[in-house]
Amino acid sequence: MQKDIKNYHDLLSDSDRTICDILYTEINKTLEDAEHKIWHSHPVWFLDDNPIVGYHKLKKGIRLLFWSGQSFDEPLLKNEGKFKAAECYYNKVEDINLEDLERWINKGESIQWDYKNIVKRKGFLIRLK
Repeated sequence: MQKDIKNYHDLLSDSDRTICDILYTEINKTLEDAEHKIWHSHPVWFLDDNPIVGYHKLKKGIRLLFWSGQSFDEPLLKNEGKFKAAECYYNKVEDINLEDLERWINKGESIQWDYKNIVKRKGFLIRLK
């Protein structure tokens, strides 16, 4: 695990750290070639500089966010924000369904909107895949 992400995990409670450790492992297993780093204070995975998935601790729980998740057609992912992102929350390890998680991560790799150039396009997103 990268040092900055390990430091992020180390600041969490034991139960939240366990959830994040599982998410980290599963995301890395599926997105082997993705760059991952702390971005806007939490772990995020990128393909070609485009954010795909990330997670972080909020009051509501550990939020898993897919930047293009509204295009996944997955009822357990809830729309977030005014663009194409969708999210779900975990409060205990038992909340994580590994089959759902793997399917969502795979969709994150194959369904992408161009967030990398959103500023250049003045908030307009185009679909990459």
